Amino acid sequence: MRGIYAHLRASQDVSVLADYLEVPGLGFLPVNAFVIHAAQPVVVDTGLGLPDRDFVAALAEVIDPADVAWIWLTHPDRDHTGGLFALLDAAPHARVVTTFVGAGVMSAERPLPLDRIYLLNPGQSLEAGDRRLTGFRPPLFDNPATVGVLDTSTGTCLSSDCFGAPLPTADLATARDAAAADQDDLRAAQLLWATVDSPWMHAVDPAKFAASLAPLRDFAPCAIYSTHSPPLTGDSAAVFDTLLGAPQASPFTGPDQAALEAMLRQFEPA
Repeated sequence: MRGIYAHLRASQDVSVLADYLEVPGLGFLPVNAFVIHAAQPVVVDTGLGLPDRDFVAALAEVIDPADVAWIWLTHPDRDHTGGLFALLDAAPHARVVTTFVGAGVMSAERPLPLDRIYLLNPGQSLEAGDRRLTGFRPPLFDNPATVGVLDTSTGTCLSSDCFGAPLPTADLATARDAAAADQDDLRAAQLLWATVDSPWMHAVDPAKFAASLAPLRDFAPCAIYSTHSPPLTGDSAAVFDTLLGAPQASPFTGPDQAALEAMLRQFEPA
């Protein structure tokens, strides 16, 4: 099933370009990109690279692509970079915010123009005209180049893959707020996604992992925008408590070849 972009103005400062992928056995995985409506507009991630997606056209319903000043890539996985080069053409003055590793990974597919790269590491900040955006390493990640965004002017956090959750329907995957989902189901989905996306967590010391959550918990975001979840707004304590259980969650084991063949047989004519 094709994902549909939904243009959601989640707050005065952030628009969500909501898409999804149907993943057999998991559900409907949100795949979001974002626009931070700063004086120097910032696009965070650029969606899926599938043939039936047109990221620039979707973005144009939110902001004139030519006005984009910064393209912040939380990391160079393909579900975050699908519209990158089309957007670089449509936004001739925009620069790509990434890390040294991120730039290297992307250049293995297609070289990035060096004069359009802005290297930023966790802990460093970007001035976007009317606000400072600070990079941080989310507690969970699946790529070593991951750098999320903290907007101290609004108290919002853009967390990349962290806090993601595959949901049971496409409508929930593209909801305006994660509160639309049953909260017990949401917590279970967040733990499932943590085991799928960051399987290394089972090898970490739970106390050290809890300590790694402290800086973000202390930031106390009023909203968390995850690439793989509808917006999480309001009191963030519950999502942090959920994440604390990730090291003890059951490890994820995906289908094997026998399961794939059984799945394919379901599609064979009777």
